[in-house]
Amino acid sequence: MSTPSTTSRPLADLIRPNTLAEYIGQKHLVAPGKPIYQAVASKRLSSMILWGPPGVGKTTLARIIAHETGRGFFELSAVSAGKDEVRKIVEQARRERAGAPRDLFNMHEPVENAPSPILFLDEIHRFNKAQQDFLLPYVEDGTVILIGATTENPSFEVISALLSRSRVFTLEPLSAGEVREVIERGLQALNARIDSDAIEFLVNYASGDARQALNLLEGAVGLYGAELTAETLRETLQNKHLRYDKGAEEHYNTISAFIKSMRASNVDAALYYLARMVDGGEDPRFIARRMVIFASEDIGVADAQALVVANAVFQAVDVIGYPECTLNLAQGVVYLAQAPKSRDCNDAIGRALEDVRAHGALPIPLKLRNSPTKLMKELGYGKGYEMYDEGNLLPDALQGKRYYLGDNH
Repeated sequence: MSTPSTTSRPLADLIRPNTLAEYIGQKHLVAPGKPIYQAVASKRLSSMILWGPPGVGKTTLARIIAHETGRGFFELSAVSAGKDEVRKIVEQARRERAGAPRDLFNMHEPVENAPSPILFLDEIHRFNKAQQDFLLPYVEDGTVILIGATTENPSFEVISALLSRSRVFTLEPLSAGEVREVIERGLQALNARIDSDAIEFLVNYASGDARQALNLLEGAVGLYGAELTAETLRETLQNKHLRYDKGAEEHYNTISAFIKSMRASNVDAALYYLARMVDGGEDPRFIARRMVIFASEDIGVADAQALVVANAVFQAVDVIGYPECTLNLAQGVVYLAQAPKSRDCNDAIGRALEDVRAHGALPIPLKLRNSPTKLMKELGYGKGYEMYDEGNLLPDALQGKRYYLGDNH
């Protein structure tokens, strides 16, 4: 019987690859000829945002890019880091570029005109606007090359100025075959063996997240030794302390329950699911953004003030942060849950979009067209238009169509 190897390093870190050749997944980015491969091969880097679900290799890819391009590497988590940490990195980067000794990668010799080091900012979406604004000048002048990692849509979470100076690369969940490759590496590192059913169980459990598979594998070896089955993996899951995981299924289940509770005007349930997310460390801006959407999607004109309240909550959360912004979230949740509900606006724009997609760009009635020139006026542009016209202003093919049905309710 094989004996599992023991190490103080987490398995995911122990088997982390050091080169693009060893990297598993994201072939659309790292295969020969693809954008990140080309950037690494040419050693011509620009700031970038790695956007993708958890456990698909964002941190690993950032470290490989630094290693293969010979650049210094600083790693921060936006959850705990702030301006002071960024300032220290900027100061060290400037010293190095001026020829001071480098202490990264065990290199101690002076580095004349050293290339800009990489600042890897994990969970960049956790940096608020003020923190991102502080970082911007150092990205802009090339003091550091920023590699940000996020599970949230950067269009919403990264300020436009920083986004415009970075390339966004989308990382995909790992395929079943790629997860199997990761599992095989983990088994070799642990000197463990599992049967084919157990491998399939791990692959299905991972759902494209390699870290999930490795954590379960490591936990099972710790509990049951080097010979594992699907049953011992199931037992490990039962013994594992359950907690809110921002990147896994519980994240989506909880936000779904939160929205549905507000929709049902159940204040207590909505507050409970809010508390679950707050206690689990969910990004408060993610919660607040969903509240802004809810205000228009499920309340709409039944209480137009709801959108004002939700926007105020979002702004407060963005400025204040945890723990105090919990009060702002709770106030907004109570208001939205108690507000009257209407999906008339949501349904109306849906019907209008259906016609736009079904009929294409139908000719706009002449009386509604702009007529800045004499020729356009002669052609009838703007003719017959009267302010507060109560007639049908839709294209001819849609005459009589109604999208907003709120008056009928």
